[in-house]
Amino acid sequence: MIDFKSMIIPFFISLLLTPIVKKYSIFAKSYALENERTVHHGKISRIGGVSIYLAFVITMALFVSADRAMDGILIGGSIMFFAGLIDDLIDMKPLMKLALEILAAIVLVYYGVSVDVIRIFGIEIDIPVITLIFTIIWIAGITNAVNLIDGLDGLAGGMSVVILIVIGCLALVERRVDVMTITFILAFSTLGFLVYNAHPASIFMGDCGSLFLGFMISAISLLGFKSSTIVTLALPMLLLMLPIIDTLSAILRRTLKGMKFMQADKSHIHHLLMKQFGHGKTVIIMCGITGLFGVSACIYMINKWIGLLVILILLLAIELFIEKSAMINEKFHPLMGLYRRIKEKIEKIKAKSYFH
Repeated sequence: MIDFKSMIIPFFISLLLTPIVKKYSIFAKSYALENERTVHHGKISRIGGVSIYLAFVITMALFVSADRAMDGILIGGSIMFFAGLIDDLIDMKPLMKLALEILAAIVLVYYGVSVDVIRIFGIEIDIPVITLIFTIIWIAGITNAVNLIDGLDGLAGGMSVVILIVIGCLALVERRVDVMTITFILAFSTLGFLVYNAHPASIFMGDCGSLFLGFMISAISLLGFKSSTIVTLALPMLLLMLPIIDTLSAILRRTLKGMKFMQADKSHIHHLLMKQFGHGKTVIIMCGITGLFGVSACIYMINKWIGLLVILILLLAIELFIEKSAMINEKFHPLMGLYRRIKEKIEKIKAKSYFH
């Protein structure tokens, strides 16, 4: 069922193309700029996503017979790739980038890849306007989530590979050959690039890579899970839990500080982890946590209650990290605050019983 050529070929195409892209960057002057938020030094190409995109498109042309849904994914993905490439070369206003994300999502919906019915606690919502809005929010949200985690060498690429391989394995179990094939092609296209992007990176994927990967992951998850309940949509959400939590935390943090949503800072999860564990270990930790969420998704498919327990433990650990690191705000500690209040009440009860 698995065609290994569709994995080997994109890997080597990407592996061979990336040095060529690096050389082209010298002429295009497409380097990542150093500022107070960056962790790199020197002139490093920021259009490495070109090799991922070309390896993916070439391999798709060789091995996949495109249907309407695949056409929609390829067109939408291409819109995001070229939007990111323009941003990497000449910089694009955030609102324009968001508008192109919405356009790519609308194209995807037009080609039939969308959430048709939203089922929550037995309630079915199939109103076209609501499902359209939900799909656009899903696409734009996941796309930006992957874009936001592209802050360390190999992080966005490594986490994307983990997410894609898990989705591909789930698709294999569900006998969705179309989802499995496109997922593995994209994963191995990214792996070839990661050879050069691993710490210390000699090239970055840039927005052309992170926006393309984010869009593709969101679109593939819709292709694979759209026809069932909100629980099955939660499976790809689990795989993307770290970038989703990071994005929501960034929105809340910047809102509390009076900053603009698109205004970058250096308080993301990977920045905080790096202060304690260093660059390389932080990437491994975050990819490992993403893998654990993937395992929990697989466990959930086998046993719902054990799966939910594993998910709850992982979410609890991440929440405690967010609170202890003051990632959102120094005063944001709902769980730790609740624990202290409960502990104080228990101590008061013990004190009363002692005196009585």
